[in-house]
Amino acid sequence: MTAPSETRPQQIFAVVTSFLALFAIVGVALYGLPRFYPFFVQELGWSRAQVTSGNAYSKILIAIAFGVIAGRMVDRFGPRRLMLGGIVMAGLALVGLSYATTMAAFYFFYAFNALGYVLGGPLPNQVLLSRWFDRGRGKAMGIAYLGIGVGGALVPLLAFTLTEVAGWRGALWWLGVLMIAIALPAAWFVREPPAAAASARAAYQQSLRPLLSRPAFFLLLIGSMASIGAVGGTMQNLALYLSLDRKLAQADIDGTLSLVLIGSLAGRLFMGWLADRIAKKRVMILIYVIVAAAIPPLFYAPTPAALKLFAFLFGIGLGGDYMIIPLMAAEIYGVAILGRVLGIVLTADSVAESLVPMLVAGLRDSTGSYAPGFVVLVGLAAVGAIAVSLLPGRPAAESAATTGAIPGRAV
Repeated sequence: MTAPSETRPQQIFAVVTSFLALFAIVGVALYGLPRFYPFFVQELGWSRAQVTSGNAYSKILIAIAFGVIAGRMVDRFGPRRLMLGGIVMAGLALVGLSYATTMAAFYFFYAFNALGYVLGGPLPNQVLLSRWFDRGRGKAMGIAYLGIGVGGALVPLLAFTLTEVAGWRGALWWLGVLMIAIALPAAWFVREPPAAAASARAAYQQSLRPLLSRPAFFLLLIGSMASIGAVGGTMQNLALYLSLDRKLAQADIDGTLSLVLIGSLAGRLFMGWLADRIAKKRVMILIYVIVAAAIPPLFYAPTPAALKLFAFLFGIGLGGDYMIIPLMAAEIYGVAILGRVLGIVLTADSVAESLVPMLVAGLRDSTGSYAPGFVVLVGLAAVGAIAVSLLPGRPAAESAATTGAIPGRAV
């Protein structure tokens, strides 16, 4: 096994690699693309429903078609190879979208972007960090996931400057190129821990059927789907509600969304730190309770100060939500088969994240009020907390060899 003194720099480089990959694929490609929706509407005459459907339909299609396969490939070949392909695909998808003038081309390149997300986004990065870290795994994941918030925060500023210089299509083209230039070199040079790779190859032949037949897997699946659905449904409808229903000024809406983002950065760091010190199950319950508790006052805050407070609180839950799922899965199952487990869980999460926002928006259209949709969101977050509370901790019989991680100091 590699000595701890030799693994330390490689662990740090793995965190940097994941930070840059998540910065590009999630921060820029996922959170940055909606910034260009108005241009498609204004120039091509498309409806709001059409431009927002690209993300929803492509995520569902690609997640179902490739999510489980990607998980198997991560376990078989390691996360690095998938990351390389995913980064290139996601970057080229933005380049392709910069030329799109038909819905067919728009859907094609959005599907290409979704495939890049599956291959190079959270799934391989979560497995990479889970294999490199045993102690300090939560903190490492929290630091890497800061890339999403940083990328999402920088895209509007960078896109504005690029649009002024090259137009909106040129800005989209350059963002795609920059994604590849920023994330690909680190993914090319990052190493996978030899012990973890050998353990993963040995465990690849292990059947998941015994694990999938146990209640713990379905509790994890239901809990993550419910909470991710609640978070996604809130984020996709918050701006619409604040603008069209509450008639807030654009500056107040932008300020609220920024506070959610700032809260997510704090949430990723704090929850990652906390997950290294107390049972991850308790941290997961805490995150889901925060999400459930923050949604009602976030939508019904009587004053601007209250709105800002609960936007920040919701952001803490948002930041911890996506990060805690792989930590909990690794604690229950170890990391040797983590790719296949997360391939199933994240596929289901993507479906929930795509369908719940449309459900909430549909309830608003049919009833004239967001109240029924908000009840659904709070109910989902509560279901997630209940499901997680029934999860077992890490099996006591599981040995260190099962995890396949290389012990090392915390980041």
